[in-house]
Amino acid sequence: MDTMQIAMIVVLIISVVIHEMAHGYAANWLGDPTARLAGRLTMNPISHLDPMMSVILPGLLIVTGSPILFGAAKPVPYNPYNFTNQKWGEAIVAAAGPAANIAIAVIFGMIVRSADALNLSDAFLGLSINIIILNIFLAFFNLVPIPPLDGSKILPKFLPFSLAMKYDNFRRMMEQNVALAFGLVIFIFVFVLADPIHQLTIWLASILVGA
Repeated sequence: MDTMQIAMIVVLIISVVIHEMAHGYAANWLGDPTARLAGRLTMNPISHLDPMMSVILPGLLIVTGSPILFGAAKPVPYNPYNFTNQKWGEAIVAAAGPAANIAIAVIFGMIVRSADALNLSDAFLGLSINIIILNIFLAFFNLVPIPPLDGSKILPKFLPFSLAMKYDNFRRMMEQNVALAFGLVIFIFVFVLADPIHQLTIWLASILVGA
């Protein structure tokens, strides 16, 4: 691996850690201390990382020359029955992760736009652009409403009651069958969503950097 590839693995790890921390802070703000008591409101990657999804998978994607860099941390535990806002609480917690990734992208977009004033090197500029693209991709990918992704906890709040109940039953079933859930996510992403998410990512990244 070259220096940029190693840097991007580090960036991915930091990005997914911040993503999961955002879920935990949102849950704690809504009255559920589960994540805080589990020690998940920390930047210490050891508390968040899953060896396969956070390290091995991203490393393999880079080594094999994959055009997509992806990874995930251990999901933050929470108890929705503790939320002070029972109607929107779970959706708020779910949305906090992608929102954190978008915030990272916006911050680095501002840095790229100020590259001349900050006298940034080409290497740092290139890394910053990759950070923007990666975090936008993570946000859009996690907003896909397929269990166990974050979007599956947001979509039901906008559906009619009867349809929302059916979708919640489907979500719970998929969350109890993790291998099946991730298999479905990978299948739909590879054959349906890869290009649209890629196009959306590049479009928003170009806006953020002022291209």
